Amino acid sequence: MMHKGNFLLTGLMLMALTLCFGLQGSARQPFAIVVHGGAGNIQRETIDSLQYEAYSNKLAEALKAGEEILKNGGSSLDAVEAAVRILEDSPLFNAGKGAVFNIDGKNELDASIMCGLTHNAGAVAGITTVRNPIAAARKVMENSPHVLLTGRGAETFAYEQGLEIVEPGYFFDQRRWEQYRQYIRNNVQRSRSSLDAEQKMGTVGAVALDMHGNIAAATSTGGMVGKRYGRIGDSPIIGAGNYASNMACGVSATGHGEYFIRNMVAYDIAARMIYAGQSLQEAARQVISVNLVEQGAYGGIIAIDKEGNVVMEFNTTAMFRGFIVSDGNKGVFIFKE
Repeated sequence: MMHKGNFLLTGLMLMALTLCFGLQGSARQPFAIVVHGGAGNIQRETIDSLQYEAYSNKLAEALKAGEEILKNGGSSLDAVEAAVRILEDSPLFNAGKGAVFNIDGKNELDASIMCGLTHNAGAVAGITTVRNPIAAARKVMENSPHVLLTGRGAETFAYEQGLEIVEPGYFFDQRRWEQYRQYIRNNVQRSRSSLDAEQKMGTVGAVALDMHGNIAAATSTGGMVGKRYGRIGDSPIIGAGNYASNMACGVSATGHGEYFIRNMVAYDIAARMIYAGQSLQEAARQVISVNLVEQGAYGGIIAIDKEGNVVMEFNTTAMFRGFIVSDGNKGVFIFKE
């Protein structure tokens, strides 16, 4: 027989899930979604018109998938997961299929997702056989008592949850393999500081505000080229590479993960809004374009606040990004406009 306290706990969990799915019957409001495909110091002349079109089209596809969910009254969680899945399935970005290789020539994937209403969160790190890491992160959030699972344990959990399991070779991409081989030839004898300074960032992410006023954020990555020792960056770390709170905003980050962890970048932006009364734009600019720059750290964030304002702040020459809001305003960009 189930104890009375268990009935209460189960009821509270169901209520939290219902709220996070935006089914609480509150008045509908405008919605918005923003995505990114990584940031880096990329020169315009290195991307030709066909590549520019390919990146732009894939970002637009991810945005459209999220928009379809949001405009039909769906949840921000569903929207960010759908958008990130599309980016994970594209070899254009450093997440899922086409992720970069670690020092051993393997793909190790990290992801996280967070609900801004309940502050529930889930994450996975160092996985090699789950087709869509963001789906695994969501299962951790919704179907386990934990926040972060890693390695074989995360993969076993994903299998038990019925997620699609693939051979590690599924993630192989020839372009990334050549990038890895070049890295080995050029950098294996160089110092750690030199290696870190030259990494290209390619994390993907999405943030959404749904019609019910709920914010969600999701981030997924293959990490850094040639990473060693089971290195885990900021993407699966709640508060560093990913954060969502209906009190302030949702944030997904991309960049030099060690610095984003040290500065708790995603949470810092939200905290500045809550405790210092800064706008989303002010908070993002201070953290990304002042604090990180002073430390020699590079990258960017996408974010949406509770009013539906979209911010895409970065301190590099480029960040693959795009947004759609319910008033019809939208755009996809790579370089500073």
